[in-house]
Amino acid sequence: MTKRSNEPIFWLLFGAGGMFSALFGPALVIITGLAVPLGLMIAPDALRYERAHALAQHWFGKGLLFLVVSLFLWHAGHRIFHSLHDFGIHAGGFARAICYGVPAAATVLAAAALLAIGF
Repeated sequence: MTKRSNEPIFWLLFGAGGMFSALFGPALVIITGLAVPLGLMIAPDALRYERAHALAQHWFGKGLLFLVVSLFLWHAGHRIFHSLHDFGIHAGGFARAICYGVPAAATVLAAAALLAIGF
């Protein structure tokens, strides 16, 4: 009998986070890091507090923010865990707990913070 593993769950989160960050990460960096601050093609007040708060209050905005935060973190945690082997560090239970515990805790924290904003 083969031993059951939870690795497919982490690979699923890694793959989804990688796809999400590849598709939306550069756009987020360009929009929030360049276009809005420099006033290029987007109104300078596009990221005012009131607009960002309205996005976080809407159910679709909550979902989008939750996906961005949690999937980016899961992708990074899984990549870091497997990169330890490339650096010659054979990760044990402690490294696994840190690499997957931080994204898990941050996912719960992000969900709690987004739910606290209200509708």
